[in-house]
Amino acid sequence: MRLLYRCGIRVRRARLIALLVLGCVAAAPCFASDPDRKVLIRDVTQIEGVRDNQLVGYGLVIGLRGTGDRQQTFFTVQTLANVLQRMGVQIAPGVVVVKNVAAVFVTASLPAFSRPGMKLDVTVSSVGDAKSIEGGVLLFTALRGVDGQVYAEAQGPLTIGGYSEGAIGNTKTVNHPTVARIAQGGTIERGVDVDLSHFHTVSLLLRNADFTAARDIADVINKDFAKPIAAAVDSSRIDVDVAGSGAASVPVLIARMQNLAISVHAPAKVVVNERTGTIVMGGDVKLSPVSVIHGSLTIEVQTEFAVSQPPPFSRTGTTVTVPETKLSVKDQPAQSIQLQEGANVDELIKGLHAIGATSHDIIAILQSIKAAGGLQAELEVI
Repeated sequence: MRLLYRCGIRVRRARLIALLVLGCVAAAPCFASDPDRKVLIRDVTQIEGVRDNQLVGYGLVIGLRGTGDRQQTFFTVQTLANVLQRMGVQIAPGVVVVKNVAAVFVTASLPAFSRPGMKLDVTVSSVGDAKSIEGGVLLFTALRGVDGQVYAEAQGPLTIGGYSEGAIGNTKTVNHPTVARIAQGGTIERGVDVDLSHFHTVSLLLRNADFTAARDIADVINKDFAKPIAAAVDSSRIDVDVAGSGAASVPVLIARMQNLAISVHAPAKVVVNERTGTIVMGGDVKLSPVSVIHGSLTIEVQTEFAVSQPPPFSRTGTTVTVPETKLSVKDQPAQSIQLQEGANVDELIKGLHAIGATSHDIIAILQSIKAAGGLQAELEVI
């Protein structure tokens, strides 16, 4: 007597990707750079010394509908006991049991040239095990800078872009109900003083370092002022002489420079994200003529267990389990695409999609082409 028990199926899949680089002649670019495309200097640079400063504080959100921190989050009840103690209410933290309070971190960005009394937006994030801070109110919270000084204070009702509803085993959660914002909920108490009148040199810092862009910015400034007041120090910094410009003030000089336009030179770069399968191609990406052969080899291993036991009422024999393995191999014909001179990366990816290559296959192919010297661009994997 034999009883069959199906164990399961294990599938091993191997991808065969063969890349043959046939030539070294550069093809046409994927996205040609437009020499007439202009951008303002203010959009690609920032002023050295003029920046935002990060603030952080710790506080409490109250008024929740039983979705706050639970009792095992001990620092929440300790904070609540400390707040009540400052208001004249003496309680022991061990006896406090509330579910409508949540401990939160409050973060904000203090802009340059901020002055006391100005408002700023703050972000409130739960640090305990609260299910949601929807509908809560942030209690008075001091926001400190990296030097430990208080620069702003925040308080007010929360605005949240998500929710979490339902009971145990049947809940619905949308977005992040434990993160909220308070528009204009922070008040600046101490400003950040940046005295531009003491600047003898204004340094423009490129957001994306590039020697060509730095040279172009210096040339445009010198041409507009009709004197050599700007010089590119390196690929990300351009120094401008304040006294030599003849401007009435540093703000006037900065405003004039920031409204000048330069040509854009897009870098030849391909960025791929292996986790998500995302591929982003920059401008002027060149590809040598290539031939790509892509096929699939699928090996399927199916295991079943056969239980062999002696007949009923038998005095001899033992019951044993014997595995029975079935192996099947499917080797699909290889598919290929050929790209001649004049092709670009966009055509390569379209051709790979046509033969059934996945995003991760395309990433592997691009990496192999780059290793073979066929991709005339920087390949960055993140």
